[in-house]
Amino acid sequence: MKLTAKNPEETIYTPVPCTFASVWRQELNALLGLAEGVRATGYRFTTITPSSHALVNARPGNREARDIEGVLGWSRPFQKDVIPAHLFGLMEKAGVLQREGALWRSTVRFSTLQGDLFMHSAFPTTARDAVFFGPDTYKFVDAINAWLNGRAGQVGRAADVCAGAGPGGIAIAKACPGAEVLLLDLNPKAVDFAAVNAAVAGRPNACATMSNLFSNAAGSFDLVVSHPPYLIDASERAYRHGGGPLGAGLAITIIKAAIERLSPSGTLLLFTGVAIVEGRDPFLAAAAEALDRAGIDWAYREVDPDVFGEELARDPYQIADRIALVVVTATRAASA
Repeated sequence: MKLTAKNPEETIYTPVPCTFASVWRQELNALLGLAEGVRATGYRFTTITPSSHALVNARPGNREARDIEGVLGWSRPFQKDVIPAHLFGLMEKAGVLQREGALWRSTVRFSTLQGDLFMHSAFPTTARDAVFFGPDTYKFVDAINAWLNGRAGQVGRAADVCAGAGPGGIAIAKACPGAEVLLLDLNPKAVDFAAVNAAVAGRPNACATMSNLFSNAAGSFDLVVSHPPYLIDASERAYRHGGGPLGAGLAITIIKAAIERLSPSGTLLLFTGVAIVEGRDPFLAAAAEALDRAGIDWAYREVDPDVFGEELARDPYQIADRIALVVVTATRAASA
C-alpha cells in the first residue's frame, strides 16, 4: 500500500509483497516524496534524443532554467527561487542537488509517459551507472502495449530484463494488475529508480530487484520483455554498452536466456537496435539461428530505419550503413 501524508515530505511507502521479494528500502522514501511532489505540480515532459537535447540547451536563452521543466526535464542549472520552496526542500532531502557555482543543478530528471511519471538520470548521462530514458523508451512501451492488446491468454508472471527506470514492466503491471511483474537490472541505481517509479505509479505488483539477467529470478514467465543497451560504448556505461559484434552481444544473450525461461505459450518481446552492414542484418541472422534451434515461433520487424546516426562517425561503426530499431517477438509452443 502507499500512504501519502498531507505534507509530501512525510510520504511513506510500504509495498504489497509479490511472491518474489521487492528491494524497497526506507531510504527510498525521500525519492518517492520528491516524485510525489513533482507529480502534484502537474509536471509534463517528453525526453528527446541526447543530440537534440544538447542543441536546445545550447540556445542562448536556455543556459539557465526558468521553470520546473527547465530544472527537472532539461537538466539546466537554476537559481533556488525558480521552483517552489517545498519542492527544493524535497530535492534537498532526496540528495539530488549539487552546486554549480552560484546555481544549483538536479542529478535526476523526470519524464512523463502515458500519464505516469518516471525518475531517471539527469542530462548528460555520462556516468557509468546512468539510468537512461528517451525516445526509444516511448517506442518500447508502445510495442509492449500493442502486444498486450492483441494477446490471446492471460499474463500471470512477467519479467522486464535490463529494466532501467522500469517503464516496460510498469506498463505490463498496469495492463495486468493481477500479474507478478519483476523489474530486473544489474545497476543498483536503476533498481532504485524502478522501485520508486513503480510506487508512484501505484503498481505494487511490479517488484524491482538486482539481477544479472535472470540470476536472481526463479521460475518461468508468460511474458519477458527487454530493451537492452545495444551500442558499442568506449566507457562501457551500463545503459548504453551492448558488447559483442556492433553492440548486439547482450541482446543475443537475452534471447538465449529467455528461451529457457518461457512458460508454455510464453512470449519474449525484445526491442533493440541493430547495425546494418552492406544491406545485411547480422543480428537477425544470429537471433534466427538461436530461435530456430530452440523450435520457437518468432517474428521480426523493423520499427525505425535510422537512429543514432551520429554513431556512424565512430570507429566501431565505420562498416555500418545505419542503425535500426527492431522488435523480436518469440513465442514458445503450448504444452502438448
